[in-house]
Amino acid sequence: MFQSFDSRREDESRIRSEGRLPPGQSLTQKFPVLHYGPVPAFEPATWDFRVWGEVENPVVWSWDQFLKLPRTTLKMDIHCVTRWSKFDTEWEGVSLRTLIDEGFIQPTAEAAYIIQHAEHGYTTNLPLEIMLQDNFLLATHFDGEALTPDHGYPLRGVVGHIPQREDIQTPYLWKGAKWLRGLEFAKNDRLGFWERAGYHNDADVWNEERFA
Repeated sequence: MFQSFDSRREDESRIRSEGRLPPGQSLTQKFPVLHYGPVPAFEPATWDFRVWGEVENPVVWSWDQFLKLPRTTLKMDIHCVTRWSKFDTEWEGVSLRTLIDEGFIQPTAEAAYIIQHAEHGYTTNLPLEIMLQDNFLLATHFDGEALTPDHGYPLRGVVGHIPQREDIQTPYLWKGAKWLRGLEFAKNDRLGFWERAGYHNDADVWNEERFA
């Protein structure tokens, strides 16, 4: 136990010296499970993923169709508003930027925000420009394995920090919804579940924007 504690402390000191530990955060070597409500069941035969709102043509993909979309692998640090951070995590999934660049989704000129819609009516919101950054992914896999149900299987949004990329904004992890079912492109911003409950709408980890 003490060896594990010392190892975590040494790793945290190294990460801090590299400028990768945001203010108020602590390194974790685990992957804590935090969410509101029960873990939903997944039925691949009936599951679908919808894209609608300020897009030229709404889209609905089945699970099999979603798995055939272009794939991306991304390594980044993730930061939870509850003050834990996990570093060098590897994710696989679908890049929203790729879907737009390759014409799978065509936002209108007025699209400025995206509302992520998940199971149980859960939502969270981000500006379109942030979800088009390299640090946002529609993820199906974590560290080479399919997501576990507790961590959002079969699909979740995930957003984090890419080391040495000071040109991108990094929101807290809650800005990527677990059990994701759709993206609504919108002209205007609309607060999601935790944002309506008092969490900060921008959620920048480096500015400690935890609460409104």
